[in-house]
Amino acid sequence: MADVEVPGQARQGWFVTLEGPDGSGKSAQSERLRAAAAAAGQDVVLVREPGGTAGGERIRAILNDAGPVGVRLARRTDALLFNAARAQLLDEVIRPALRRGALVISDRYADSTLAYQGCGSELPLDELRPVVEFATGGLLPDRTILIDVPVEVGLARKSAAETTRWEAHFDRAFHERVRAGYLSFAAADPARWVVVDGTAPADDVFAALWGVLLDMPGLGPRLAR
Repeated sequence: MADVEVPGQARQGWFVTLEGPDGSGKSAQSERLRAAAAAAGQDVVLVREPGGTAGGERIRAILNDAGPVGVRLARRTDALLFNAARAQLLDEVIRPALRRGALVISDRYADSTLAYQGCGSELPLDELRPVVEFATGGLLPDRTILIDVPVEVGLARKSAAETTRWEAHFDRAFHERVRAGYLSFAAADPARWVVVDGTAPADDVFAALWGVLLDMPGLGPRLAR
């Protein structure tokens, strides 16, 4: 469980993050998990990165702008903006939910900075990690689920309406580095990471994700009752 200390009170919740290359389907699956957990009677909060707060949504609009006159951002600016939105989301939403014992499901979290700005944009990971640590206060997820899909599969799933700066202005090699980065993180920390095949039928992907939640200490019995 994720421990969050507050003066005079310690409450515990569960923190689960979904990661994956663009087009992996994690946003749709995150909502399915939220709905299933709520139907099981669990206090559940779904958040997305960047966003989830008034300030975070403004940052999201800048980061995702794919227009022909969209803001061009330096690699370090990307990293700092993502982490600014993340810090606000933690303070306003995630930590309060964990304090009351909720299940928090996050569509992306700190590992996305390491995958996209680190591996994808080739910023040094040893420089990014302290930035992430500062933004998160060291809060790690209990489980991180990587929905893995080949780059060509993920990008082909994105409709024109869903196109952001990440599809419009970054090449195939960038997305290949992102995917490779995610897989390397999962291999290095199998106690936290679970890899799910995102090319499987959507119902099978959901079943695998739900199984991860059912296996979590303390949470599984709540969801299965």
